[in-house]
Parts: sequence; C-alpha cells; structure tokens
Amino acid sequence: MLALATSDRTDQAVRTDLQPPVADIRFLVERALAEDLTPLGDLTSSLLDPTLQATAHFGARQPGVIAGCRCVEETFAAVDPALTVTWRKTDGDRVEAGEIIGVAAGAYATLLTAERTALNFLSHLSGVATNAARWVDAAAGRVIVWDTRKTTPGFRSLQKAAVRAGGAANHRGNLSDWLMLKDNHLVGTSVAAAVSEARRRWPGRTIQVEAASEPLLFEALEAGADIVLLDNFGPGALKVLVAKVGDWVTETGKMRPLLEASGGITLETLDAYADTGVDLVSSGSLTNSAPVLDIGLDVVPDQN
Repeated sequence: MLALATSDRTDQAVRTDLQPPVADIRFLVERALAEDLTPLGDLTSSLLDPTLQATAHFGARQPGVIAGCRCVEETFAAVDPALTVTWRKTDGDRVEAGEIIGVAAGAYATLLTAERTALNFLSHLSGVATNAARWVDAAAGRVIVWDTRKTTPGFRSLQKAAVRAGGAANHRGNLSDWLMLKDNHLVGTSVAAAVSEARRRWPGRTIQVEAASEPLLFEALEAGADIVLLDNFGPGALKVLVAKVGDWVTETGKMRPLLEASGGITLETLDAYADTGVDLVSSGSLTNSAPVLDIGLDVVPDQN
C-alpha cells in the first residue's frame, strides 16, 4: 500500500489546509498518466525485470518552498500501489539546494514510469509556492498578498493550494464564491443599485467593487461594499485615497471595507504598495508567471 504522507518530520503535522481537494488531484493525475501511457503503457520500462527493486530520492536543486506532495502520492498509487514515499519535507516547508525532499521505494520499472508525471506536479506546484513566498517575504507583514483567477485551466485548486503553501492567501476560487462588480457589470445600473440587489439575492456573500477612480471608490463606500479593489493606482495616489477613506470612516461612523490594490503590481514594486495602507495586494503573476522549482528524482536499483 502507498504510504500516504509518511514523514520523518518532527516539527509539525502535515497541514491539511494546504492540500487541494483529493478528487481534483486524482482527476488530473489520471489525465496526466493517460498522456504518458496511452495506449500501450511504458514500453521502455516493460523491458526491465519486474522483480527489481529501487530507491529514489526527490532532491531540490535550488532553494524554494514545497507544494504538491499529495500529487506525487496519487501518481505513485495510480501507477503501482506498492510504491512508497517517505517525506522529509512537505507542503509549506522551505528547502535549500541539495536537500532531500523525500525518499521513494518500490519496483524499479514502475518508479521510472511514474517519475516524470510525479516531478511535473511537484516541480510546477513548488514553483508556484516559491513564487508566492517571495511576494510574502517582500510584503513583510505589511499587507496580505493574495492570488487571482489567472490560473491554468483545470489546475486552479492545485495552484491555489500551492499559493497557500507559499504563505499567501486566496482570492475567490471561482465566480460562485462571491460577487465582484467591475465596470462591465455596471452597465445600466449604479454601484448602489448593484450592491443592494446583490445583498437581496445573495445575503451573506462577500461583495467586492472594483474602483478605477476616486468617485467610484466613494460610491462603493456609501453602498456598503465589503471589499473595494483600487485598480491601477500608483503608490502615491493610493496613500492619498487610503487617508481619505480614513477621514470618511471618522465622519460617517461607518465600517471601513477592506481595500485591495491591483493592476500592474510586480514583485519589484510591491514594497512601495505595501506601505500605502491598503489591506491586500493581488497579482495574477503568483500563478500565471511562476517558474518551476528544479527538483530531481534520482532512481537507483537496489543491490542484491
């Protein structure tokens, strides 16, 4: 049987909140293996002695943050349920170049069959986690960094879990999570009317309003939006607007919504945005521009 989440880590238990839904993992693993094994399976590995056993080490070739361990486990289980993996690092853990992430064992042939699919998941998702961690490190607790819906089709829940593994937060997962009123949604209506109708139809749901101008910001404030997305403002302009929102709260006694900055923000400009007083900064680059983390799997046949 597959040794799910077996680990010699003693600092903390594996965090379930960093895991994507297992059904999504299994669906994607099935599709990935079908790409590699349809219609006749792994022809090359079929030439090997099926009784030959091996040990394999997942090794980080560069520093980063790990995500996607469950995807490796599910890949192994689908290829050969007798394969085992023992994790030394797991989702959310930081690694240095040269560190061993985990040790796998089992039939030499099936380890080779599962190798590339397992590494594709682990390297990609660890790359997303590593990228998110860079943003979180740069924000240094001054602002919450969260993602967007700019994800690879079919991989959203996995990529958003990787963002969490990197220490960042998730924006809405899909269009059913909450309401986000952009300029395209305000055709033939006003911010106030749209927020009011949203409250009537979906009580209890978060309502976010995108504001690309100061007048729209204050319309959203008066309408009672839960979150206001301040789109495409520079850091200097944002500081001024955040101060004006503070004055509005003092004058009206109303609750201040969360303020999000978005639009063209990069890792290089994040520092300036983190000092503006907004609560949140979002960027699609957390997921859509994340490079893979270079991870290798060294498979060595056991000596008889």
